[in-house]
Amino acid sequence: MSNPIKLEFVALDITGKNYLSWILDVEIHLDAMGLGDTIKEENKASNQDKAKAMIFLRHHLHEGLKMEYLTIKDPVNLWKSLKEKYDHKKIVILPKARYDWMHLRLQDFKTVSEYNSALYRISSKLKLCGENVTDADLLEKTFSTFHTLYVLLQQQYREKGFKKYSELISCPLVVEENNELLMKTHESHPTSSTPFPEVNVTSFRNFGRGSDRNHGRNRGRGKGHHHYRSRSGYTNYYSDNKNTHQKWMNSEEI
Repeated sequence: MSNPIKLEFVALDITGKNYLSWILDVEIHLDAMGLGDTIKEENKASNQDKAKAMIFLRHHLHEGLKMEYLTIKDPVNLWKSLKEKYDHKKIVILPKARYDWMHLRLQDFKTVSEYNSALYRISSKLKLCGENVTDADLLEKTFSTFHTLYVLLQQQYREKGFKKYSELISCPLVVEENNELLMKTHESHPTSSTPFPEVNVTSFRNFGRGSDRNHGRNRGRGKGHHHYRSRSGYTNYYSDNKNTHQKWMNSEEI
């Protein structure tokens, strides 16, 4: 016989490795079901609502946890017991998340999409641990970790005055997607059958001239480490890596 309740998200693992994301999912779903008060201290929820909340909570627990808390019938008590068991995970997760944030650099990723995913994954962990990560922090993290060869492009993005990280990152993401589509189209036709789009030819030429100027300025300079401090207080460390290339930048026009 199948379980009558659909699994809305990943059940809480017995190791507690997904505890922080699990409690967020539970709170959101219980609120949507009108049962958010059932896990709060001194609530006035009806027995029926408490039973519904317990069914939902137990359904999203590892089988071992279901057996461990088999006799608990009040969702508040179950919530408190799980908190006592797994809340210490923050002590382990937070230092690792801070370390990952400190060493997160746009220049280390092959694509903007990969960087964007990593940034959201790390910042989400920080937020779940109670850290305040703002759009200003995300913007500064991105600006300060551009490759040194693309300092002009970074300055042009800064001058646009973006207030939200999503507004900034959408620009190179669109360019990246267009480049991928262009390459697929180009590879699917013989070289002589389809002319290369003029707009992209111009973009590549313009960017090439800018890159040469920047590259020239960097010649003769010793390799060193640069330190930036974002508004969140986290320090970013990176060094010149001229073998790292950002394909998405090669057709960017401001």
